[in-house]
Amino acid sequence: MKTSDFDYELPPTAIAAHPAEPRDAARLLVHEIAADRTRHLHVRDLPEVLAAGDLLVVNDTRVRPARLLGRRATGGALEILLVEPRADGLWRALVKPAARLVPGAQFELEEGVLRGTAIERPPRTDGELGAEWIVRLEPGAGRTGGVDDLLERHGRMPLPPYLRRARGATPEHATDRERYQTVYARVPGAIAAPTAGLHFTPELLERLASAGVARAAVTLHVGLGTFQPVEVEDLECHAMHAEEYELDAEAAAQVAAARARGARVVAVGTTAFRVLESCAAPARLVHAGRGATRLFVRPGTPIQVVDALLTNFHLPRSTLLMLVSAFAGRERILRLYAEALARGYRFFSYGDALLLLP
Repeated sequence: MKTSDFDYELPPTAIAAHPAEPRDAARLLVHEIAADRTRHLHVRDLPEVLAAGDLLVVNDTRVRPARLLGRRATGGALEILLVEPRADGLWRALVKPAARLVPGAQFELEEGVLRGTAIERPPRTDGELGAEWIVRLEPGAGRTGGVDDLLERHGRMPLPPYLRRARGATPEHATDRERYQTVYARVPGAIAAPTAGLHFTPELLERLASAGVARAAVTLHVGLGTFQPVEVEDLECHAMHAEEYELDAEAAAQVAAARARGARVVAVGTTAFRVLESCAAPARLVHAGRGATRLFVRPGTPIQVVDALLTNFHLPRSTLLMLVSAFAGRERILRLYAEALARGYRFFSYGDALLLLP
């Protein structure tokens, strides 16, 4: 298949700039695949839609507030997105503008909270998010605590590029720190949120549990590739980015228990979906494991574990749209997206949700 097969017209007004309030007030398009039947509800209605015994599988990764604003020692403004820490204590980071940065250049971040030094630039191309550098970070003068602690307190959420925020927008900074994180986020490491999970509130999770819906957690640290477009037309030539994951023995046992009681495994988001399918075992079970997955799910990929999928509405030509199309069919998904647009649904990270049932 071709990347252009997954294109669709999206008016800018359909992109959600801010989340629904409260979280579970987001709209929910429920589609039953076998019956080809659609209902228009809200996320808060999930306890009435899902069945007792169903297993929700969520991604408990925690977004690291890894976007930092600062200035070079020469005075020029600079923005950094920390991608991941290395074993030697240095960081992979995206820096912009990067044209005048040289090895050894020093800079301050978030008004002196952190100090940094540019170490080297790997041979990688620039992108909208910046050019990759290896950097060293340390606490600023007079600052107490380690780098991780200072990041957690002073860093900014690495929002997707289409969620434009003013450079010094402190109220937005505070709001996004809370809302661009699931309420069950636990394991730090992601540079983007598993957005289907943003719709859940503690109260909704309690109502689901009271309705007999079980919950298991897996971890997939959403990486830089989630922001990168598919740059080839032939999907067979696309190199999927690697993302670190873990599915522990408890989660594997919960999937087995769901199978034993004849219940459905419901993936909350494409990230939980990729973990489950990366750990697929015979009889629609999963094996415990951890590592890095490059699984590229697109039409033709066998779906071995997931029975139902809760997800947001994704960007045109994206691997996420391809995954959803693999689950329910490309023509059906594009038809549902057209219906959602006609009914005023909001798209992308802070947008509304789609529940695909068997």
